[in-house]
Amino acid sequence: MWKTPVVGFICSLSLLLSLTCAGDVKSRSCSDMRQAYTAKGFSVHNVPHQEISGEHLRVCPQGYTCCTSDMEDKLGQQSKLDFEKLVEESSHKIRTILTSRHKKFDEFFLELLDNSEKSLNDMFVRTYGKLYTHNSEMFEDLFSELKRYYTGGNVNLEEMLNDFWSRLLERMFQLLNSQYTFTDDYLECISKYTDQLKPFGDVPRKLKAQVTKAFIAARSFVQGLMVGREVANRVAKVNISPGCGKALTKMLYCPYCGGMPGLKPCANYCQNVVRGCLANQADLDPEWNLFIDAMLLVADRLEGPFNIEAVVEPIDVKISEAIMTMQDNSIQVSSKVFQGCGHPKLAGSGRSTRGISDVFNRRFRPYSPEERPTTAAGTSLDRLRIVWRTMQHSVIDIKEKLKESKKFWSSLPDRICAEDKVTDPDEEQCWNSHTKGRYFPDVVKDGLTNQLNNPEVEVDITRPDTFIRQQIMTLRVMTNKLRNAYNGKDVYFQDSSDEESGSGSGSGFTTEPEVVHTEPPMVEADISDPQPAANTAHQQSPSLPLLFAVITLTTLLLQWR
Repeated sequence: MWKTPVVGFICSLSLLLSLTCAGDVKSRSCSDMRQAYTAKGFSVHNVPHQEISGEHLRVCPQGYTCCTSDMEDKLGQQSKLDFEKLVEESSHKIRTILTSRHKKFDEFFLELLDNSEKSLNDMFVRTYGKLYTHNSEMFEDLFSELKRYYTGGNVNLEEMLNDFWSRLLERMFQLLNSQYTFTDDYLECISKYTDQLKPFGDVPRKLKAQVTKAFIAARSFVQGLMVGREVANRVAKVNISPGCGKALTKMLYCPYCGGMPGLKPCANYCQNVVRGCLANQADLDPEWNLFIDAMLLVADRLEGPFNIEAVVEPIDVKISEAIMTMQDNSIQVSSKVFQGCGHPKLAGSGRSTRGISDVFNRRFRPYSPEERPTTAAGTSLDRLRIVWRTMQHSVIDIKEKLKESKKFWSSLPDRICAEDKVTDPDEEQCWNSHTKGRYFPDVVKDGLTNQLNNPEVEVDITRPDTFIRQQIMTLRVMTNKLRNAYNGKDVYFQDSSDEESGSGSGSGFTTEPEVVHTEPPMVEADISDPQPAANTAHQQSPSLPLLFAVITLTTLLLQWR
């Protein structure tokens, strides 16, 4: 008979306890949340002082909460900004490295060319005066075309060098036969005999091989640094999908709404969210790794075979050898040209037919190593050597940084979630997506197709990010160019004006390059000169030693073993 009163008492006590507990829950303060919310730059106006019912929440758990709908939306936007900043910061190092190394390598290589051209110009102006300045346009054109090629201009190196040697043959043929007058048609006929007569011996062939391989490698390498920099900059600007945005809000700011703003996500929870958000970026990794491997191959070319020390020693011997070859062939060359092109008209009487061998022999006889010159040429070579050694150190540095960047995109979630400011290393004292405690789901693998079973982010694996796919294709094209450069094969880059990305010169290529042909100026005998023809030849002849000096010094810079 005591059963009914006892049951009633127990029920009343339970109801009282539940109401008391509910009252305690409702009375929890939101002061920590208000302080953290203010620290994010938001106004505390309309922020609850105590927890309220959370049925209005769309992302965070709908229990008692410190967030209104408007607050949840603002924190959702903040989570996107925070994540974008995390990706920017995590990729800052590789982007900065690619930017600075591209700038440094580009400056060094252009400095090599500028120093070579300026040093040669200074030396020959002092040595030959007006005689050099009257013939300097050939050398200016040579360096101008080399620079234009390196900076991405549509220049066919082989055609340019062939044209250079043809022009030189025309010019030298007139100097060797200064008693005759040559028309433009005759000069054009002379140029057709360049390959057949080989008036300069094997120098053109060797120079072509050295210049083309070196410049192809250098241009492709600096282009690769630029492409890598641009791809990294583009991919670092993430496109946050609705599913990713929702997951980020839940991970970063739902603890705020639960009154626990200091609670950080569990590390594995962070991994799943970030891998889902960066699924497309991770798919960039295989092509990025191939691109880095190709860059390292070309860097090996620049670091190893491009050895200045091996070229400095025989430089003067090469100059002398080239000049001697031209002298030895002069009679045979003239005879064969006269046979093929006809006999030219005499320029007039009173001209001597003495050759120019005396000038060559006196100025450019072979040296022994102990007789190496110490004038302007030696000084110029010393300056070039310093620049080149600095550039070699730059290439070594770039190689090390490139190696470090392999697997960068697939490891980006690890970098982001490893930061203490993002996650809590204590697996029991972290946010697991709904409360404080251990996170149990497994971490999914990286890449788009592996996100099918991601427990935190809704990812449509049937719709790859077209922007990321474009970057993959950009890397693939550049990788092919680098592989061709490693094998000494040229690829014709488009000028910067053709790039729809506006990224600079050289990002594309064409199959039909523009080849620039220039007509050599005709060298007429100076009728007002009272000296014999031999003196005329004597005055004009240094254009040949000028050429070989320039070419040999260019070879110094561009040697490829």
